[in-house]
Amino acid sequence: MLNQRLLRNLDFILIAVTALLILVSLVIIGSATHINTPSEDRYWYVQRQGFFVLANIAVFFIMLNFDYKSLERFSGFLYIFNLIMLLAVMFVGQTALGAQRWIQIGPISLQPSEFSKLIMIIGLAQVLDKRTGKLNSFKDIIPIFIYVGIPFILVLKQPDLGTSLVFMAILFGMIFVAGINMRLLMSIIGAGIAFMPIFWHFLKDYQKKRLTVFIDPNVDPLGSGYHIIQSKIAIGSGMLFGKGLFNGTQSQLNFLPENHTDFIFAVIGEELGFVGAVIILLLYLILLYRGVKIAGGARDNFGTLLATGIVSMLAFHLLVNVGMTAGIMPVTGIPLPLMSYGVSSLTTNMISIGILLNIYMRRQKILF
Repeated sequence: MLNQRLLRNLDFILIAVTALLILVSLVIIGSATHINTPSEDRYWYVQRQGFFVLANIAVFFIMLNFDYKSLERFSGFLYIFNLIMLLAVMFVGQTALGAQRWIQIGPISLQPSEFSKLIMIIGLAQVLDKRTGKLNSFKDIIPIFIYVGIPFILVLKQPDLGTSLVFMAILFGMIFVAGINMRLLMSIIGAGIAFMPIFWHFLKDYQKKRLTVFIDPNVDPLGSGYHIIQSKIAIGSGMLFGKGLFNGTQSQLNFLPENHTDFIFAVIGEELGFVGAVIILLLYLILLYRGVKIAGGARDNFGTLLATGIVSMLAFHLLVNVGMTAGIMPVTGIPLPLMSYGVSSLTTNMISIGILLNIYMRRQKILF
């Protein structure tokens, strides 16, 4: 059991914000899905998500019972396990929506690339812990890029461009905090921008189409541009206070695709309006702010890097998901943290929050 002094050190603001986001998620998932499922299974998605919320609460508290520093010792094993999972997807994974990303375990479909993000954060924190303040040349940074590059390529081949980009957000967030030479960082970013025309030729046709319709969704209004068009209609029609829960026409009449997963923020905009959407975004900003505070107050460098990676991941998910539903970012299939329906995403995010709480609890050495 947890030491009482540690319990008093819990970040109750972070816990409250996480709980509120999950509760809103269950309501919005129910609103988005109840009308399009048979009456006897009307709230199947809510019940399933709720069950895994309860299961993850248990995992959440387990995460608090050990010192996060022990993750450093298992980082090598976790990295190898991560590669095995990603390789397994290539051979025994299930295909859906044009991508092979899922492994079926009984009645549960797991997406290893979701878990790989958190595993990457743990491993990269361990690698950078020994190199903080020593990233001054390309020679210093090459091993870091190779370390991240192997799982990055495996995820990209699924293909899962969205998660691959999350890896990059995590990498740059963590090497920035690890004290990379700023001139070197600018050179890497510049090289990445210069490489983009070449990278274009490695994209799948549907990925190229998504980038094209991002500029003008009307070039394919019934195909690749359909998601963006319907999402913008849904958000815009919500106006100031929304149409009310269970009253959104775009989501209730099934015009809005993936309304309980990738485009759940469009349902929020339609049914809760501008005011509701802003409140949700404020909750996310509080969550990210607490994450930044935890990173800054960690008792050691490993804890700072670990928290930085988690905040980078959550911030990038928020930016891209909300941006794509509003039509200001390309559609990449990145879920909204703690809000979108999905076992793998929910579990990864709740474990991540658990690790943040663990770091915060142990920000000062406790005498037992």
